[in-house]
Amino acid sequence: MTASPRGNLPLAALWFALALAGLAGTWALNLRFIADPQGLGYVEAWFVNPASSSAAVDVVVTALATCVLFAVESRRLGWTRWSWLLVPLTFAVALAFTFPLFLALRELTLRRRSRRDPAPPGA
Repeated sequence: MTASPRGNLPLAALWFALALAGLAGTWALNLRFIADPQGLGYVEAWFVNPASSSAAVDVVVTALATCVLFAVESRRLGWTRWSWLLVPLTFAVALAFTFPLFLALRELTLRRRSRRDPAPPGA
């Protein structure tokens, strides 16, 4: 049984909404930090206690793994030229923005492919 190509649109919309939430949420807090850094550098502030250090390591390792995913999956999808923009954006903007953005764009690409190359009957 093959899902309708339209079935991917709600998921893509969810990913886009999460990307916007990630962009807005992280940058609202980043701007607050810039306004009042409390004498700490940005990365230094990530490691002020064990809880924040744990979260920082969690995000950094996930960001690195995600960048590998961007490279590998983008090659499969035929996006090799522009997908590399996501790697620096991950570190300059936010992983919470680029990862769901990537997933949304991936859903739209898969939808486009499924509409162009429908599965043969009985597949």
